[in-house]
Amino acid sequence: MGNYKKIASRARKLGDIAINIFDTRKLVYIVEKGWVIEEVGRQVTDSLNRQELISSRISLSDAFLKNKIVHYGSINTFLNENGIKNKKCKQKNKIVVTWFHIPFDDVRIRYIPLLNKDTDVVHTSCNLTREKLIKYGLKKEKIVVIPLGVDLSIFKSKTKSGKKQVRKKIGLPENKIIIGSFQKDGVGWGEGLEPKLVKGPDVFLKVVKNLARKYSIFVLLTGPSRGYVKKGLEKMGIPFMHRFLENYLDIAEYYNALDLYLVTSREEGGPKAILESMACGIPLITTKVGMAPDIIKDRKNGMLTNIDDTIDLVKKSALIL
Repeated sequence: MGNYKKIASRARKLGDIAINIFDTRKLVYIVEKGWVIEEVGRQVTDSLNRQELISSRISLSDAFLKNKIVHYGSINTFLNENGIKNKKCKQKNKIVVTWFHIPFDDVRIRYIPLLNKDTDVVHTSCNLTREKLIKYGLKKEKIVVIPLGVDLSIFKSKTKSGKKQVRKKIGLPENKIIIGSFQKDGVGWGEGLEPKLVKGPDVFLKVVKNLARKYSIFVLLTGPSRGYVKKGLEKMGIPFMHRFLENYLDIAEYYNALDLYLVTSREEGGPKAILESMACGIPLITTKVGMAPDIIKDRKNGMLTNIDDTIDLVKKSALIL
């Protein structure tokens, strides 16, 4: 199955390269295949086309583009450990790069000053990342902060009976407190047994372990590469369900099955889960990462904790429950 997906992805990328040569649309949004980045790119380009602002499309490749606005939807599509992936693209196009979050050990930090001449605009979704970009050498006037958005026609709260129906449809127990975690937190795109510590999966496990001592909880997981968390829950004897959703938008129903959503990350640019859970009326507890400090007032429209503060995460989860 893994080899099939790789072949399919490669074939699609080759198809996008061919389209790049002949397509006349003015903006090309470069995406990573899969989970969130591709969905964000699709939403942005669909909206631009629908409003007839600029003809747009997504692509997995920036090869052979000329006289376009090329928007790299994540820093992974623009930079690697050796620098800019495709320097020719800058010579023939206007360049917009989105950089969501910057872990302290990201080797690409050294290339940030180069973005002053190699990009036209650097976009980020939160003020925390804006401050880091400036600290590492990017000029203020290069940066535009535009938050991530959420489609309120898809992500919306259900009635109590509607939530009950969702739980029954998914196959969740009726007599448990359902805690959600829907983000990718394993290294790579495989099983994800190695934790991506920047996402705080180790903190998540500590929190639910403590909550399980007092409450009858059930953990609902979506997203790829969740092996580390699943193994941890199995070891602790905490019941859970993991579903990888082929259609990302199906996740809206999963939010409506929850009693509580936890973000335990150490670094984020969004995450989308903050907006999505809030839009669905799900109580949210999050560390002070990404957009969280920009939009959440602690104890008013959500709960904020310091990064790695397991005690406060547990305390505020208990307060909500």
